[in-house]
Formats: sequence, structure tokens, C-alpha cells
Amino acid sequence: MKKIGFVIPWYADGIPGGAEMELREVASHLHYAGVNVEILTTCVREFSADWSVNYYKAGEDKTANGMTIRRFQARKRDTAAFDAVNAKLMSGARISVEEEDIFLREMVNSPELYTYLREKSDEYSLYVFIPYMFGTTYNGVLACPEKSVLIPCFHDEAYAHMKRFAEVFPKAAGMIFNARPEAELAEQLYGFSESGTSTIVMGIGMDTSITSDPAAFREKFGINERFILYAGRKDEGKNVHTLVKYFAEYISRNETDLRLVLIGGGEIDIPEELVKNGRIIDLGFVDRQDKYNAMGASEFLCQPSKNESFSLVIMESWLCGRPVLVHEDCAVTRNFVSESNGGLYFGNYFEFEACADYITEHKNDAWLMGCNGREYVRSNFDWDVIVDKYKKFFGEILGENI
Repeated sequence: MKKIGFVIPWYADGIPGGAEMELREVASHLHYAGVNVEILTTCVREFSADWSVNYYKAGEDKTANGMTIRRFQARKRDTAAFDAVNAKLMSGARISVEEEDIFLREMVNSPELYTYLREKSDEYSLYVFIPYMFGTTYNGVLACPEKSVLIPCFHDEAYAHMKRFAEVFPKAAGMIFNARPEAELAEQLYGFSESGTSTIVMGIGMDTSITSDPAAFREKFGINERFILYAGRKDEGKNVHTLVKYFAEYISRNETDLRLVLIGGGEIDIPEELVKNGRIIDLGFVDRQDKYNAMGASEFLCQPSKNESFSLVIMESWLCGRPVLVHEDCAVTRNFVSESNGGLYFGNYFEFEACADYITEHKNDAWLMGCNGREYVRSNFDWDVIVDKYKKFFGEILGENI
């Protein structure tokens, strides 16, 4: 087999973001498994940087583990024109085809990259693009659709309904989804089964060997009471404010010593009284092992987000043996809970209260949910399983064994 080229708008160790991390992990594990992998990207530093500024030098570089990185200059863009269209999309509005063209033309793009994809296509078996909404993906697929595979990370959002995407993405050779609801949304929007595009629900690989020491967490942070855990970014986009509101209502209505522990970056408004009396404890950033220890010590992890394409913290909580509570309006996390029998879901305050009561009062059932979740993760998302799925899927598209 020839090379597999992974295409992403920006690349470096430590760049934050779910798609960026997924690409690093997938490419690295395939590299270690003997697959000839390269990273094809722009010279832009990261998502939060100016997409017209070429931070890195163009040309060939190497990752710490020896993978080749090829960087291509990003072209100057009309930021104001892009921002005007993007503001409409962010508000959930649909836009005209002319506005779609502005969006795709004035976001991060590299004509040099697209020329390379076309001219060097004989050196590559496949090009794998992640995520879907960037110029490097749209124009990269246009450059060589018959060799294109997408890890799109679709959400039901205004971007996914763009007509230009519906024209181009069904021409791709393959689609790799992180969860079944994402695949169902994609089929509804793009009709991949009719276009002949090969698809697979892959998921994201996990280190399933993680361990948890609940006693160490309690000793280090001095938290001896029972607690619900939230782990992740603290902002309204993650619906954490709803969890805080529901928890405040819960302890006002019930005789309980239960606490809410928050870990992760960001800020959210928390009633001052609940902080002063220790009912809500915000630990901010903690190291990875402290996070695992907190998960093992918790009654359950609550993931209230309504917009996830996967959820690493849910998988981590299960690997630490604890059940999860998710929001019913998030099709992906609700599907994980239903498939695994590893937790419960809620849609309003009274359902939250009932779920919290059930998990905290039925210790054996909570333990079984945690065990179910752990087995689900190990069976579906262990890196050995994921690497094998990738190799088989690529092989099916290419008609050869990898």
C-alpha cells in the first residue's frame, strides 16, 4: 500500500480541539502499526490564530515519533467577508449559495496544498480529511474525490446544511463517523447510501488501561462527602449552567449531603452561597490522574451537553467504573448510554432528580452500569480494535489487504 495522507487545517502537538486530537491519535497509532502515514496541513498555527498568517515554515517536517508533516502556505483572506457570513451560520440561519461560496473561499485555504494533492495523488492510496467544514476539506475533496475519505465530525448545525457540501461530499470514497447518530444525520443530509460512498461508524480510540484511585482523590482534595462530577470546559455551550441550576434545585428540595464537583477550564456563574458552604466545588484544571481518581470517587459523571460528536469523559468515567447521566437532547451521548446500558438520561429537572436519586440509592445497579460501560468501551474503542477497523476499512475501499 502507498501512503495515507491525513489532511487538517493546522497541526502540532498540543493544539486543543477534538478533531485535532483525534487526528493526532489516529495517525500516530496507525504509524505505530506500520501504516505509512503523512500529515498534510497549512502553515497556520491553530484555530484561534489569524488564518492568513503563515506561522510555520512551508515544507517538510517531522513529528516526535517520526511521521512526516508537509506544510503548505495559506493564502490571504477577506476576514470581514467571512465573518459576516459566518455570523449568520453561527446564529443557525441558512445562507444563499453565493454566501456559501464566500464562506468557503475566505476561510482557511491553501491553493498550494490542493495542487500538491492533485499532482502527487499517485504517491498516495488515500487522503483522509478532518473535520468537514474547513476549506482544506472541501477544496481538498474537490481536488481528488476518488481518493478522499472524511472524518467529518458532523453536527446538526447550519454548516452541515450547506448546499456546496451536499454537492461535493457524496463524491468521496469513504466516510468515517464517530457515533451512530452522526451517521444517521449524514445519510439524511447527503444520501451516502445512494452515492455509493463507503461508510463506517468507527468511534474514537481510547487508552483502556487507565486506573482510578478514589481514596487518593479524597485525601488530596479533602472531599469526603458523596458527589456528582462534571469534567470538561465550563461554559454555556456545554450546558453546564443547567447542571448547576438543577443541582441547586436538587439540594433545596432534598435532605442530602451530595456535592457537585467541577473540574476543567472556563468559567460559569455559580451561586456564591453554594460555593461558600462547599456544596459546589470548582477545582479548575487538575492533572489527568486526578481526573480519573475523581471519576472513580464520584457517584456518577454528569455530561449535560446537548451537542457532542463523541465524549471522551463519558468513556473515561466508564473505564473508572462509574455510571453517567446525560441529556436526552444529545443524540450521540444518549445513544452511547442506551447501547451500553451504562447510565441514564434526563430532559428536565424532575427527570434529573429521579435519575440522581436512582443512581445514588441503588449502589449495585450503579456498579453494574459502570461495569457495562467499561466493557462497552473496551469492546468498541480500545486502540487495537480501532486500528484494526481503520486498516480493514481502508482495505475495503482500496480492494486490498492492509
